[in-house]
Amino acid sequence: MSKRDYYEVLGVSKDASERDIKKAYKRLAMKYHPDRTAGDAELESKFKEVKEAYEVLTDDRKRQMYDQYGHAAFEQGGGHGGFGGGGQADFGDIFGDVFGDIFGGGRRQSRQQRGADLRYNLDLSLEEAVRGKDVEIKVPTWVSCKPCDGSGAKSGSKPKTCTTCHGAGQVQMRQGFFAVQQTCPTCQGSGQIISDPCDKCHGQGRVEKTKTLSVKIPSGVDTGDRIRLSGEGEAGVHGAPAGDLYVQVSVREHPIFVRDGNNLYCEVPISFATAALGGEIEVPTLDGRAKLKIPAESQTGKMFRMRGKGVKSVRSGMVGDLICKVVIETPVNLSERQKELLKEFEETMGGSNSKNSPKAQGFFDGVKKFFDDLTK
Repeated sequence: MSKRDYYEVLGVSKDASERDIKKAYKRLAMKYHPDRTAGDAELESKFKEVKEAYEVLTDDRKRQMYDQYGHAAFEQGGGHGGFGGGGQADFGDIFGDVFGDIFGGGRRQSRQQRGADLRYNLDLSLEEAVRGKDVEIKVPTWVSCKPCDGSGAKSGSKPKTCTTCHGAGQVQMRQGFFAVQQTCPTCQGSGQIISDPCDKCHGQGRVEKTKTLSVKIPSGVDTGDRIRLSGEGEAGVHGAPAGDLYVQVSVREHPIFVRDGNNLYCEVPISFATAALGGEIEVPTLDGRAKLKIPAESQTGKMFRMRGKGVKSVRSGMVGDLICKVVIETPVNLSERQKELLKEFEETMGGSNSKNSPKAQGFFDGVKKFFDDLTK
């Protein structure tokens, strides 16, 4: 006869709390206890059923297993040796399937160990990153052994199935209540034994070599971008698939431009006369020289945007701008005549004249008010 559902036995719902389960058990245990049933075999059987359900549902681990697998979680060989009946649970099949799915073991054939992924750090100038280029790189790595075609076995021989794991690459180890999968110690997880190894690779199926690869760098890449070369990583052991190679881009600092996304920034020094009177100056761009018109009375720090002179995005294709910040340069190494002319110019300004120097006038007015307030 099939077992009744443990929740049904105790008369509780599947989301019942431990407190509710204990209350239900206490009520039923008093009802069916042998001391009260005077040797009634049927009622004694019900007491054992209630006790068994209680022991499972008040143990978090057992309850979780029961909710997932039902009574099969605690059966052995199709019998009913549950915790309340003195039987010993066999978790081999259950955990073999569960851990097998996670670790690649169980009854399935073990998967070949894929080769490791590699990373290559590539330094580029800003111009190279913006325009893109083809580069050749040399990568020390493991490649598939040609004489044995990656099998690891000498020509004319073949690997044999491991007798310890029978080709699974995993063995089952019991640890008290649980049965878990571990890598086979004999074949190291490959599922095969090479009795006659290749002289070139000594049974690994791969050899060390420095590969020369051509990499196409798309225009617009920036620091942190990665270019994936599928299958160009390390070759796997015994003919397993190769990993991938990731080319990590790092763009060097530029002496003129600072990049921020798709925009470029630069500081352009201008003379005092150009700032005051206006004029046209030449500024650098990645495409060559360009003309920038400076309006009269420009102040230091003013930004000028040159549209379409930035970087073309590697993803969207949109082109950023070049933003020029003008910085008024104070003249140095003046001749006596130049100093005289500046003094004459300063005299014509009439000191802190708000008409010619509105910022300076506003500043000094604020300073005067500050000191006046202090003396009050």
